[in-house]
Amino acid sequence: MKANQISTGKIIDGKEVFALELQNSRGSYAKIYNYGGIISEFVVTNAQGEKQNILLGFDDFDGYLSEDYLSNYPYLGVVVGRYSNRIKDGRFSINGKEYQMTKNLHGGTTGFDRKVWDILPTVDPSLTLQYISPANEEGFPGTLTVQLTIKLTDEDELILDYKAITDEPTAINLTHHSYFNLETNGGNISEHFHRMPASHYLQQDEDYTVTGVVLPVEGTIHDFLGGKRIGQDMDPAEGYDQSYVLDKPYGELGLASETMAASSGLKLEVYTTEPIAHFYTAKYLDIPNGKGDKVFGPFSAFCVETQHHPNGINIPEFPTTVLLPGDTYMQTTIFKVSQ
Repeated sequence: MKANQISTGKIIDGKEVFALELQNSRGSYAKIYNYGGIISEFVVTNAQGEKQNILLGFDDFDGYLSEDYLSNYPYLGVVVGRYSNRIKDGRFSINGKEYQMTKNLHGGTTGFDRKVWDILPTVDPSLTLQYISPANEEGFPGTLTVQLTIKLTDEDELILDYKAITDEPTAINLTHHSYFNLETNGGNISEHFHRMPASHYLQQDEDYTVTGVVLPVEGTIHDFLGGKRIGQDMDPAEGYDQSYVLDKPYGELGLASETMAASSGLKLEVYTTEPIAHFYTAKYLDIPNGKGDKVFGPFSAFCVETQHHPNGINIPEFPTTVLLPGDTYMQTTIFKVSQ
């Protein structure tokens, strides 16, 4: 595998934006920007022997900065932090002290997805990005140092390893917001076959915020235990935007989901050390000028966002999302493609 680093010619907040390319011995390829940790391409060989990009993105970096895109911002292919998903009222307490963060989805108005990350030297054929989030950024306490190492193996595994440390107790819940479509010509993802080893899901209120109630999937549209077409039980207006509790030991690497498309013969397996997989079918996607001049509309992709329990910082019964000084936050998620 080899890694290349190419300048985009863009300077944001005084830092240069680069495209970082990974390629393995099978000719599979990934492109990552150090802006937002965006993974814009993951190109593999499908069952017809054709090269196929299974990620939604833009042909060049300018697309991620356009006014049209940002006006209906879908977090396309980015690292989400400091805290993914929703925190109730943007408020939480640590050790009796209350904090009010910027009330917004996925970590605030200007989260990790809109930062230029530093590129660290690496020994292995991989890349490591680092972002140092100052204390009180978006209302979060403590200076948080985050590193993300990305590898593309010869088995077509895109491996994301996260680490973070802090100098004060703080809240952290990172994820990656990649949008996948495995069909050879893209389009609606309702015919994808999708399975999730998750016997329970998390109840949400009218604002899609997790309430703390854990519900069984049995007898509901959320049951993907045996696998089914995404569109089989899906509300055609709403789709899926739900957090699933994975049936695996806490903290151990295990299967989060597997998804297949008949037209390409491709299967995407997601493995993670995290306890939750948030399954989202892109209801709000509205991109008229995506890669290859394609239109990316509602339900033209799916996301499997591996993370801790959303709003878990406010729900003591859920696994903690508090990081303490001296401890290290660690997470691994693997996107593995096969035929």
